[in-house]
Amino acid sequence: MILETDRLLIREFRPEDLNDVHSYASNPIVVRYMIWGPNTEEETRGFLERAMEMQRQEPRQDYEMAVIRKEDGRLIGGCGLHISEPRQGEIGYCFHPDYWGKGYATEAARALLAFGFRGLGLHRIYATCRPENTGSAKVMQRIGMTYEGHIREHMRHKGMWHDSHQYSILEHEFNDRQ
Repeated sequence: MILETDRLLIREFRPEDLNDVHSYASNPIVVRYMIWGPNTEEETRGFLERAMEMQRQEPRQDYEMAVIRKEDGRLIGGCGLHISEPRQGEIGYCFHPDYWGKGYATEAARALLAFGFRGLGLHRIYATCRPENTGSAKVMQRIGMTYEGHIREHMRHKGMWHDSHQYSILEHEFNDRQ
């Protein structure tokens, strides 16, 4: 499966993506607000193995995809859509810091929304970020998501409890904006 935008190809992960994925997944700056990482090479390899296992799901519920820049074929990050019932999904994204602030996350997230609503018939898609991750919150706002609230200390990672901000968009809201 491939999703295409003006500047990006969003495709299934492959084994040969290991070094490119590890270049951002092992970076402490990148994972500062994530509930994983920084990854060891073995952890990144495990992530890729799980992502490739998802490709064989029947019916498919999870999509973890590589984000490729069309102009040079470079893998610059990853994005995902995870489906839950009834007809809901969660999106996420993670990019190498060399590509932050250039609109790539927004472009990839919009493609995931279109795939979720038009391709999979979802009713609602949501996303979360740590409250300090203003860059991610701005992406969610740019793609038309509505802030739903502050979820307090609902996950434990790196020896601490973490809060999240949650955003969502409904199918009719997405369609009205297109």
